[in-house]
Amino acid sequence: MTIPQLAVLDLETSGLRAARHRILQAATVTIDVDGERLDEWSSYVRLRWPLQRVGPRRIHGIRRSTLRGAPRLSDALAALADVLDGSLVTAHHASFDIEFLRVAARHADPDVRARLLAATEQSLCTLEMSRATDPDRTRSHRLGDLCRHYDITIDRPHDARDDVRATAALVPILIEQLGIDSFDQLEPFLVRPPSPAQPAGAPS
Repeated sequence: MTIPQLAVLDLETSGLRAARHRILQAATVTIDVDGERLDEWSSYVRLRWPLQRVGPRRIHGIRRSTLRGAPRLSDALAALADVLDGSLVTAHHASFDIEFLRVAARHADPDVRARLLAATEQSLCTLEMSRATDPDRTRSHRLGDLCRHYDITIDRPHDARDDVRATAALVPILIEQLGIDSFDQLEPFLVRPPSPAQPAGAPS
């Protein structure tokens, strides 16, 4: 089986716990296996109420004022579902992004929720791919450190749009280094959710 096109995903969130914290920004870059950019999408996500916390601004730089007028979560998820359809979702530390996305999907309408859950049944993790190129763990595999190592430009770390562009540039490098030329060879780097996402209406 040939490698499908990849929808590289990055989320910025208000914290580290998917059941408690919120998605503030989402971005994707869709690429082919050679790294050619096919599409790009990004969106901030409006807070559910005006005084909701945005979390560590010193890291992601997102203020409540930035999110005013942004799409509601349900609308952003609907747009994201369209982008992810037919692609292999790919992320750096994919388990983090996928958990947030699957939990957030309970706020989407049933059709969008089903599409998001289907799209994230398996996801490619560039963190695991990078670690496989360094079995003795002689270097850091954080995205920013990998960008310096491979001379990939990242203007604003922890901005979803810049992070996802950097991750998209990293993917073909890792594929080449690992000698991957078929979907079967990606199997060790595929992440699957440990359990079903919370049902609609479940408390956060």
